[in-house]
Amino acid sequence: MKHIKDKSDNRRGDFAEFYAVTWLWDQGYEVFKNCGCDGPIDLIAVKDGHITLTDIKTRSNNGSNGTTTRSEEQKSLGVQIIKFNPDNRKCDWVKHKS
Repeated sequence: MKHIKDKSDNRRGDFAEFYAVTWLWDQGYEVFKNCGCDGPIDLIAVKDGHITLTDIKTRSNNGSNGTTTRSEEQKSLGVQIIKFNPDNRKCDWVKHKS
């Protein structure tokens, strides 16, 4: 199988979301996926009665961390970003200032 870097942007996003789902499952969350291909939220994660709206961002292929900035709509909804690193296939929460 080709490395994730060799895939289209849409396919990279799909990989990132599926890795994020399993990562969240490992942390005890129930996960619900956005059925559309756009919007401010990729996944809804639920744990211990708490709902977390998430957006999944993939680290860019040039080694930089890419953007982790939330849109104004995402900020108003309280969306949290999960960063996916395609090199090691790991996810982590982004710490937001606000």
